[in-house]
Amino acid sequence: MFKLFAALLIPVMTMYADNLPSKKYLNLATIKVMVAAAEAKAQELNVSVTICVVDDSGNLLFLEKGESASLNTIQFAQKKARHAAFYGSPSKDGADAVKKGNTEVLAFPNFFPNQGGLPVRIDGQLLGGIAASGAKSEIDEQIAQAGLDALQKK
Repeated sequence: MFKLFAALLIPVMTMYADNLPSKKYLNLATIKVMVAAAEAKAQELNVSVTICVVDDSGNLLFLEKGESASLNTIQFAQKKARHAAFYGSPSKDGADAVKKGNTEVLAFPNFFPNQGGLPVRIDGQLLGGIAASGAKSEIDEQIAQAGLDALQKK
């Protein structure tokens, strides 16, 4: 009886598995491409930064502190990347919201009002965030953007 039930159940399970959505994710090769481009941009701009990549849930996938970057950049880069991943928008949008007087946003989870974090999207799907910290905020964002630009070329 059990064998018959199992034999009937397997095709049903396969049918449902075929209907599951496929989800893209940031794999190690992709992360290496983004980070190499971000590192090259930092070197071009002659700055030492911490670079961070997180997945769409804000989980840390990559973190590298520049040789002369200060220790606080480790936290800042993670916060910028998490903001971008959680809200699907640049962390600069958070800074702009606070500048406009919208201080309620400071209570939002993983909200970080500082430029330098960008969402990572492929084919409209949010995959995570990339951020840099250690230079002026505008430069941090340029470095993160270089990582995204390399991903688009890949």
